Amino acid sequence: MLLSELVSMDQTDNIPNKISGGEFHDAEISGLTADSRRVKPGFLFAALEGSETDGRKFIPDAISRGAVAVLASSGTQLKGHQVSILTDSNPRRRYATLASNFYQPQPLHTAAVTGTNGKSSVVDFTRQIWTALGVKAASLGTLGVVAPDSGLELSSAASLTTPDPSDLHASLKSLADGGVDHVILEASSHGLDQYRLDGVKVTVAAYTNLSRDHLDYHGSLEQYFNAKLRLFSEIVGAGGVAVLNADDGHFEALRRTAELSRQRVVSYGREGEDITLLGLQASADGQILKLKLLGQKETVTLPLIGGFQAMNALCALGVVLAEDGDPAAAVAALAKLKGVRGRLELAARHASGAGVYVDYAHTPDALENVLKAMRPHVDRQLKVVFGCGGDRDRGKRPEMGAVAHQFADAIIVTDDNPRGEEAAAIRQDIIKACPGSIEIGDRTQAIAEAVAGLAAGDILVIAGKGHEQGQIIGDEVRPFDDVSVVRNVIEGAKT
Repeated sequence: MLLSELVSMDQTDNIPNKISGGEFHDAEISGLTADSRRVKPGFLFAALEGSETDGRKFIPDAISRGAVAVLASSGTQLKGHQVSILTDSNPRRRYATLASNFYQPQPLHTAAVTGTNGKSSVVDFTRQIWTALGVKAASLGTLGVVAPDSGLELSSAASLTTPDPSDLHASLKSLADGGVDHVILEASSHGLDQYRLDGVKVTVAAYTNLSRDHLDYHGSLEQYFNAKLRLFSEIVGAGGVAVLNADDGHFEALRRTAELSRQRVVSYGREGEDITLLGLQASADGQILKLKLLGQKETVTLPLIGGFQAMNALCALGVVLAEDGDPAAAVAALAKLKGVRGRLELAARHASGAGVYVDYAHTPDALENVLKAMRPHVDRQLKVVFGCGGDRDRGKRPEMGAVAHQFADAIIVTDDNPRGEEAAAIRQDIIKACPGSIEIGDRTQAIAEAVAGLAAGDILVIAGKGHEQGQIIGDEVRPFDDVSVVRNVIEGAKT
């Protein structure tokens, strides 16, 4: 695609500025990226300014690798380089819309879900329900891209909950080219704040909940919520659908925003008008849900543990029904849902019969939900192993410690991605709020000690890392998987 064609497709009023000492040079654009190391001949390089580094410093490197155009903030000039420059007061948003223009088409039906907890489960559950209804569907987020055709060429840069716009739109194009017409993706607060989803034609937006997280980035809960609010105020347009958790304290603010944006609201939860949770009863391996769905009462056995998983399933149900999914078939599909990797995943059973579960819970609210979910299934003691990440919001450490102290019977505090901080100091921030806990810094040893102490009737929850495959210590990512460690420990005890 020619640069002039790419720019003419954009809806912004900006046009390419003159190069210092020269004119705009049209060129064939072969790709876009904001990482100079990924530039190839014919690429447009987005020189974005971040909190830690200024992408404009890497313009010479990008040009040396073959960039023929550069996008940067207003006022940026290039001297001595015969390449085109686009300038914009909001280059992040412009980069996203250019990526949307370059990678076409997109799937016909695209949904997005935001919230502190539950996003990964909701996108996967939605994909499962769509698939059960005979729809060719995919999900995209923290767990990567899950599509019906493993042969699709998808971007490998999917380590972020909401990927870089170029990677995101390249994946959406691949899915659409492969015949996938229904996609649901995770919309993280970082991704929304950094305009990564702008240009995605989202027709259904869903919201799970809000609790303390990412305050090291957003600064306050208000700013954190406002970032998520962008999904409804700026990403989804008039005629879209907002699927909202009626039990959440921000429901009214979200509903007002959706209605002002002329979106139809579908509410779910105990207070939900469209999908009402009338009752929930724990069973041996899941729970029985009593629902009122669009005025019709339904009972379904959900093969997942925990009230929060029931809410995630109802959110997914709302997304499916938002675009005229068959209600009876969608409800029936709930009974066949499979859990998501690292979300209350049964890693193994101890010789005593005690279950060991791994969960991604890394916020106070998520940890509380997990421990409360497990309590009805415990005959003896509920035990937990967890830590907190380094170089992140320090205020949640004592809050998580207090949650563990209140809801668990035995606690081991360990390391969880200490990054550049002193691991022992992180542990102490937690332990101050949970007296009587045991401190074992080495995560493998902590898991081994917890497993060794299990007896019949116990349940052990290992929280914080879930699906993650590495432990970040300093600048090094060391291979680590909670599930594998659990299984190795239990297998080793048998020999």
